[in-house]
Amino acid sequence: MSREEYKVFEEKMKKTLGVLKNELNTVRAGRANPSILDRIMVNYYGTPTPINQLANVSVPEPRVIVIQPWDSSILKEIEKEIQKSDIGINPNNDGKIIRLVFPVPTEERRKELTKIVKKYGEESKIAIRSIRRDAIEQMKTLKKNSEITEDDLRNAEKDIQNLTDKYIEEIDKTIQLKEKEILEV
Repeated sequence: MSREEYKVFEEKMKKTLGVLKNELNTVRAGRANPSILDRIMVNYYGTPTPINQLANVSVPEPRVIVIQPWDSSILKEIEKEIQKSDIGINPNNDGKIIRLVFPVPTEERRKELTKIVKKYGEESKIAIRSIRRDAIEQMKTLKKNSEITEDDLRNAEKDIQNLTDKYIEEIDKTIQLKEKEILEV
């Protein structure tokens, strides 16, 4: 089996890892991270629009995000959508900009956040294992149809397992980094 034939499965595994990293960016670890706003959509002239397309979003201090809309008429709408979201921070609106001040998470909250992060990690590992199962099933079908030999099947299973192990390890590293970030705050 050539490396090219595994590309499809590796791409799926890469996407799974990318989805995990995006999910983890939305977990509030006590530091100001503008990506926490990525899921919040503001109704701008009838079109749901991400905040970063309506305003300059900056982090002037480690625990503060400043949102400065290009069109000040949208300020109230941005504030309302942030309040409706699940980020758990009350926006401070001074008429020109919105400040989001991130409190230091309590020990209990940090433990909750690490549980959430671990859950995301487990979901990603399940997805990787599912991709592995599909890949091996596909190889078994090729063997059944006499398109590959028994040795090819064994080698393919080993290669697919190595690929799976690589991505599971990558998930573990990503989760450990996020947990460290949460606990160090």
